[in-house]
Amino acid sequence: MKKQGRRQEEGGSPWLGAMCEILKGGVLAGVTAILSLLACAALVSAGILPVRAMEGGVMAACVLGALVGGAYAVHRCGGRSLAAGPGVGAVLFLLLLTAGLIAYEGTSVANGGVRILCACLCGGAIPGILGRKPKKKRRR
Repeated sequence: MKKQGRRQEEGGSPWLGAMCEILKGGVLAGVTAILSLLACAALVSAGILPVRAMEGGVMAACVLGALVGGAYAVHRCGGRSLAAGPGVGAVLFLLLLTAGLIAYEGTSVANGGVRILCACLCGGAIPGILGRKPKKKRRR
């Protein structure tokens, strides 16, 4: 006998599934950004990188995190790749903004936040654009 309840659970809204994948990609992007920032901090501590290079390192960490999370979300979302990529970038920016507000209690978006926002959105948009499946050609 078939279970009727399982079919109803699987038949949920496709947008809800895409949003869940975008949030998972955002968390993956946050973890990747934190790990790459940790690697940059270790390079600065070892004396390999100068301290003034950390501003570029932060931007690179944001782009790298958004790339990894965006690639995951685009792969899992399927047809909504153009929305999934920048969505992951926006989630990553909100995670970074929230962490900054918790840590510093008075963080402003004006203190370099626009550059981080652009880095997150552009890093997420790259897999969104490149990961799009080509349209199928119609046969006549």
